[in-house]
Amino acid sequence: MLRFAHTQFLWALLIIPVFFIAFWAVSYWKRKAIASLGDKGVVKLMMPQVSTTRPWWKFSFFALACAMLIIGIADPQIGSKTEDVKRQGADLMILLDVSNSMLAQDLAPSRLENAKRAIAQLIDRLHSDRIGIVVFAGEAYVQLPITTDYSAAKLFLNTISTDMVPTQGTAIGAAIDLGMQSFDFKNGTGKAMIVITDGENHEDDAVTAAKNARSRDVSVHVVGVGSEAGAPIPVVENGRQVGFHTDSTGQQVVSKLSEDMCKEISSAGGGVYVRANNTNSGLGIVMDQINKMQRKTLDTKSFKDFEDRFQFFLGIAFVLLLVEFFISGRKNMRLSAIKLFEVKKS
Repeated sequence: MLRFAHTQFLWALLIIPVFFIAFWAVSYWKRKAIASLGDKGVVKLMMPQVSTTRPWWKFSFFALACAMLIIGIADPQIGSKTEDVKRQGADLMILLDVSNSMLAQDLAPSRLENAKRAIAQLIDRLHSDRIGIVVFAGEAYVQLPITTDYSAAKLFLNTISTDMVPTQGTAIGAAIDLGMQSFDFKNGTGKAMIVITDGENHEDDAVTAAKNARSRDVSVHVVGVGSEAGAPIPVVENGRQVGFHTDSTGQQVVSKLSEDMCKEISSAGGGVYVRANNTNSGLGIVMDQINKMQRKTLDTKSFKDFEDRFQFFLGIAFVLLLVEFFISGRKNMRLSAIKLFEVKKS
């Protein structure tokens, strides 16, 4: 298996085609300038040492050396050995509300950011469980297919915002149904969902969806974010808050935590309901319940003992630069005078 220790340096390879375009442009300008001096044959006799091919050879070696140097700096590594790993894990699907009401700031810095921070801490606690993420507002979308790649999970988590779902609303039922479709029911592992929402469900029958999940041995837990007093919903443009949402009468819209709805969903799904606050996300209590689920031993293969191979590419780059150094940009008149294949006239 091949991987790069520092993949960010590979972006520098994009400059190689730019080098070729710039060199071609300069060469074209030189040819036009020489052609303007007079007859091509006469000018060639006046500059017998000028070569049109040698500069291209020199530049090609130089550009290839640069490419090898960049790859070497990125540090290619080869997995030299694999090992069988047995893991006991469960499948966990996070259903995260990204409706505009999640921008309310009764949890600091906002309901959504508070929830994302809690999910990141949850991911840090996982060892062998698989995790997936579904985001929902008026519609539901799979943000991260279920995986054991926790680094990817955090990367996808960081990109979540209220702008990613065009249709506003809170379709918790649709999110539960989509989460069910994302599970692999053939592997026999325990499965659970964690719905993180303010509970303002306006779109569908979330309770029925939770009951259907429970009928297939998938527990649905709910973490309520927000407060009973509620908070106004900020209006954000280009990353800046410019005001608050108002209704048709000009009054600020206040979003409140609907605990009754959250409790109904968790009860129907056979899970627990926990209310989050600024000091406790509630996910610890939920994970205590999830850890009691059935875990199946699965066999996986992973690479270990990755070996660096950067030295080969640096060595090739050195050789190419050495060759480029010894290639002259002008013709060698002594070598040009030797005509091995000239036919002498008798």
